[in-house]
Amino acid sequence: MIEVRDLHMHFGGIRAVDGASLSIAEGSITGLIGPNGAGKTTLFNVVAGHYAPTSGQVLLDGQDITGLPPHELFGRGLLRTFQIAHEFSTLTVRENLMMVPAGQSGEGLWDAWFRYGKVKAEERAIRAKADEVIEFLEISRVADELAGNLSGGQKKLLELGRTMMVDAKIVFLDEVGAGVNRTLLNTIGDAILRLNRERGYTFCMIEHDMDFIGRLCDPVIVMAEGRVLTEGTVDAVKSDERVIEAYLGTGLKNKPGMGA
Repeated sequence: MIEVRDLHMHFGGIRAVDGASLSIAEGSITGLIGPNGAGKTTLFNVVAGHYAPTSGQVLLDGQDITGLPPHELFGRGLLRTFQIAHEFSTLTVRENLMMVPAGQSGEGLWDAWFRYGKVKAEERAIRAKADEVIEFLEISRVADELAGNLSGGQKKLLELGRTMMVDAKIVFLDEVGAGVNRTLLNTIGDAILRLNRERGYTFCMIEHDMDFIGRLCDPVIVMAEGRVLTEGTVDAVKSDERVIEAYLGTGLKNKPGMGA
């Protein structure tokens, strides 16, 4: 589904991504791990259109999407979430979801004034879709809560819900577990698995919680110094000497589940 070919992203003399090549298979939940500074988020930003790469290529379903802006990629079903959730804090959870679909008739002055029936019918359909997402994610109790009042984990669920408001093909999740308590993290994990199995979503996720990665991801891709170091099952990469060496100085051997 996604193929990254010899990707480079340089910032002056800093080679944040330095010749990375990888593939993300349709229907997979692929983990992307590596020490801080490995280039993971920069690679996400290039694939999702936030940066044009210095060189290299990104393909989606065989089509070159290198350097396309995020709104064009959004239209092609490629979405990305952020480590810090980007909600509309003064809108409710339901209203946040209803804001997602592009090209709504009510956004145009002509339709808003002269095609009121069409606008209302479309709004009802979008609201019904939002309610379906709310039920799927089991967040009905906060549906009418202002998004700014949500906990960090609830905001991550809302971001996941926003990807469900359009026909997403592949979703890039940037540290969906960061700052989330274990109970909500399990809920988020359940939702990701259901979206993958029941609705055919493809995911690629950056994550530092190896238990979470182990529960969800196969394969796992390891980056270090801007390049892909290795790829395999979570057990295989955890026992790979190159991976252990790449993490030295960041306490990998002392992390739960990462020791020898």
